[in-house]
Amino acid sequence: MLSKTPRPQSLHREMVVMGGRKRGSGRKTREEQNQRLPSGNADPGLDTTSETNREQSGWECGSLLSMIKRNLGRSTRSIYLGLAFLSLTLHLLLACFCLSVLQTACVPPASSSSSSIPKTNNQHHQSISQSSSSSAASSSHKLPTVPQNEEQHKPNSTRLHLKDKHSFNRAAEREKKLIGAGKVIQKVKGHSKLEALFEHPLYNLPRPELQEDDWLLRVKANEHARDTGSDEEEREDPVNSDSQWQSASQEEGYDKVTWTSDVETHPPWLRFHLGISRWELYNRKDPNLAQLTHYLATQRILGAVQKTGGTQLKLLMSFPNYGQALLKPMKQSREAETDVNLFYFSDFERHNAEIAAFHLDRLLGFNRIPPVVGRLINVTTEIREITTDHRLSRTFFTSPVGNVCFYGQCEYYCSTEHPVCGQPHALEVSLAAMLPDLTLAPRRSWRSPWRRSYSRTKLAQWETDPAYCDTVKQTPPYNHGTRLVDLIDMAVLDFLMSNMDRHHYETFEKFGNETFLLHLDNGRAFGRHSRDEPSILAPLQQCCRIRRSTFLRLRLLSLPGFRMSDVMRDSLLGILWQAWCSPVSITIKDVIYDDLEGYDEDHDRWTG
Repeated sequence: MLSKTPRPQSLHREMVVMGGRKRGSGRKTREEQNQRLPSGNADPGLDTTSETNREQSGWECGSLLSMIKRNLGRSTRSIYLGLAFLSLTLHLLLACFCLSVLQTACVPPASSSSSSIPKTNNQHHQSISQSSSSSAASSSHKLPTVPQNEEQHKPNSTRLHLKDKHSFNRAAEREKKLIGAGKVIQKVKGHSKLEALFEHPLYNLPRPELQEDDWLLRVKANEHARDTGSDEEEREDPVNSDSQWQSASQEEGYDKVTWTSDVETHPPWLRFHLGISRWELYNRKDPNLAQLTHYLATQRILGAVQKTGGTQLKLLMSFPNYGQALLKPMKQSREAETDVNLFYFSDFERHNAEIAAFHLDRLLGFNRIPPVVGRLINVTTEIREITTDHRLSRTFFTSPVGNVCFYGQCEYYCSTEHPVCGQPHALEVSLAAMLPDLTLAPRRSWRSPWRRSYSRTKLAQWETDPAYCDTVKQTPPYNHGTRLVDLIDMAVLDFLMSNMDRHHYETFEKFGNETFLLHLDNGRAFGRHSRDEPSILAPLQQCCRIRRSTFLRLRLLSLPGFRMSDVMRDSLLGILWQAWCSPVSITIKDVIYDDLEGYDEDHDRWTG
């Protein structure tokens, strides 16, 4: 059987020839191939016309595909260009937004414990209590001090301060344009209700000019130099001419100090003593108040002994610059209320009550309680290891859970059943500035006419005699001067802090009866917030008399803009339990204000 397939050499030669021909010769090539095929294998339905049609339809499909590809290419390029344009537009919008944010004034939001105006480093001077100081310390409006070795940098610091002030003013102007002037004023000026309260005219009343005998203590001048008036003697005795005092103490740990008549050489506690006047214990605007509270909260403790007197445990703490402070330890939590079954004279003393009483006294404008701060101390290193009081050192022990405890010696609650314990060494305490020594500034103790009986069965005379005040008003020193309204001021303070333990008060002997009352020993205050004790206001209710400035401040503190609960949150943040704030405002409005209703028409009842 003969093969009908072309030889490989001739097929290869035909493929080469076909590959080199033009497209128009495709028709002839196919005719030649058909002629080579055997007659038995030829397709009878295949002719030259059908071949031509198939070739034309193939070329048409190819042209259509080429057109589709060209159109798709143009569409893709359009999509890419559109996306690129959109991306560029978004980037431009984002850049404009960021630029507007950077140019917007950055005014931080106001809060109850901090100002919206940029402050200096005064917050560094606050104590733990306002933590615990605010701010006693925020609350004390502490001012920064400039060390003596940095006085040469004052011009630079002043320029920086002015620059910061101008930049803040510009930011405030931009803020006004954005959100309106009213809201800016609210942010800048309304950042602290406490500061707004102290700027009110009722807290800036004019005072009589103080004379020389209106100061409790004065630095002695050099009498020898004043008498002789000799320049030569002043040069020969420079120590006396400067009224200089140098410490002669050789005790370990005390600073070697040199004090002159220049107040800048005095420590804060001495400035506090020299600032006591006939009418107040301290001036609220005195920048030394901030330095004193900072000093109490940070000064190194050099000694600790138990203070004699009193019914509960108190310690006397000493500092290297010869200052001292009265310590009261934390014995119960802030949330603990006095048991309703306990008598007022059986209650625990609270360390935070002393701190809160100091701030409440300031809020009322009295300024009659020595500055008090809160502080964390180490029971081991700051009491046990440095005390020289053997009675105190013998009472230290370690509790079953490893806390260092002590109980001291006193009339009430000084036993192993009522210890003072650290956690395991850290103990929260209150530290109160000490008043001048009694040898320098003697004080007189007065029995309060509205003193309670301190008996479980008996009542005091004022509790049974509605006309008791008539007797008091005929008794010296309440029959003249301001002593009676001073006593009523103290009753208002005690009522607001629920203090039933006011049996005595003190005054400085130098000023006689024409002076203020010292509001000391407030440890049993703030014991029960859920119930008022109206009997504390017996002097006000029975005498129907009050100092006019006190009444006006109470009315101011009952208004929505200066509500005492809000002001107390600013001043007492972290010191008192939150539940104490709201009842105080209700008390002012519903109790005190009702008792004073009609005083505007009856001016004979006003005093002061």
